[in-house]
Amino acid sequence: MLTNSRNYSLDAYDEIDFIHNYYERLVLEEIFEQSTRVQEGDRDFLADVACVALNRMPPRYIRHDVDMTFFMSPQDIQEIRNKVVQAVTDAINYVESRERGEDVKLPSVEVSLSANRASKPTKAKVAATDDAAKKTTKPKTPKK
Repeated sequence: MLTNSRNYSLDAYDEIDFIHNYYERLVLEEIFEQSTRVQEGDRDFLADVACVALNRMPPRYIRHDVDMTFFMSPQDIQEIRNKVVQAVTDAINYVESRERGEDVKLPSVEVSLSANRASKPTKAKVAATDDAAKKTTKPKTPKK
């Protein structure tokens, strides 16, 4: 824990630079995929779009990407992918519209995952379901 009595030196943030927002890499990759301006090296546009898109995603600070993906279902991963694509698309449109001097509003965004830990089956729930299924299934009688 960072708050105990040990003295920490945070010069250049060497000790905490491994902490990052899970969505940063996903958003940056998606911006590169969608924007020829970024592919051609427009770093200011990249930064503007990334900030807008990331502010539309829920913060998920982690040490290692596997910490997050290990506990996600394939549906969660697809939902995250869809939300990143939509956030980047909206952000690109927003930044380009602002550059043209238009007064635009970003569409609202739902940031929570539909499948959360409370809705996922636990080992106990799965075992109880399996036991109930065994009790309700009639045993097969061998044919004579």
